[in-house]
Amino acid sequence: MRPKKQGDGGQKDLFRIRLDEMINMQHALVKLAGLIDWDRLHNTFAPYYKEHGRPGVPIQMILGLHFLKHIYGLSDEEVCARWVDNPYFQYFCGESFFQFIFPMERSSLSHFRNRIDPQELEKVLQESLHAAFKGGSLRLKDLKKVVVDTTVQDKAIAQPTANGLLLKAIEKVGTVAKQVGIKLRQSYVRVAKNAAIKVGRYIHAKQMKRARKSLKYMKVRLGRLIRDVCRKSETLCETAQKKLQNVIKKAKKIHQQQRGDKGYLYAWHAPEVECISKGKARAPYEFGCKVSFATQLKASGGGKHYV
Repeated sequence: MRPKKQGDGGQKDLFRIRLDEMINMQHALVKLAGLIDWDRLHNTFAPYYKEHGRPGVPIQMILGLHFLKHIYGLSDEEVCARWVDNPYFQYFCGESFFQFIFPMERSSLSHFRNRIDPQELEKVLQESLHAAFKGGSLRLKDLKKVVVDTTVQDKAIAQPTANGLLLKAIEKVGTVAKQVGIKLRQSYVRVAKNAAIKVGRYIHAKQMKRARKSLKYMKVRLGRLIRDVCRKSETLCETAQKKLQNVIKKAKKIHQQQRGDKGYLYAWHAPEVECISKGKARAPYEFGCKVSFATQLKASGGGKHYV
């Protein structure tokens, strides 16, 4: 259900103190909360919710947490933990009274990001720039000359070893196949896990021939599993086949890829990850996505702003 707007009628409570009576109203987050047009953001993202059902988390709450997350460089878990302790965080997210319990599940942040169209995030960027204009920290002439640079946004993935990717593919294909009602001849999870352990030990002992043999053993089992699932998925309904399609596609990619191939899959949960050369002896490579950012050449009002 579409969330309701967070309204503050200025009403007091006999047993609770209002946040605007206990915090410094000249604080940076208080001023920023007044500059952001929350009504416009609410109207932009409300259509992503259904008309009926359980009421959703207020848009200002969700977007406020994302603003705070990027302002202070926090993870989802950290920003939720600090929200309970920090009255300025609560005021920024639209609360009128201090809350002692976090009002939603942490996973709601991930669900919100998966629900919305990535292109709609540009509206959040536009609103942040508009707030900078309203606050006087950014002027149009500051954007006439900008500096553009690129960097790597690291992804939280495990070291992409061949045995680890093969084991993950075997586990995921078997799990999804059971969810859609396919009875497997053999899941190969137990034998693949033992083979993956052996690969790590053989490589550590510089026994590369044995390591390659164990890797081939895992590849053969993954190929058998993929063929078994593809044969038995022909009789499934269209919904179940769509659920299997993405899993089988990634499993086949892992089964067929070789080191040095273009479009190598480094992580099951993040297929967009690339291996980028870092050029440092202690860390020659890093895994993530290349991103670009721009800053104005001459800042005015209070530091540079990322565009």
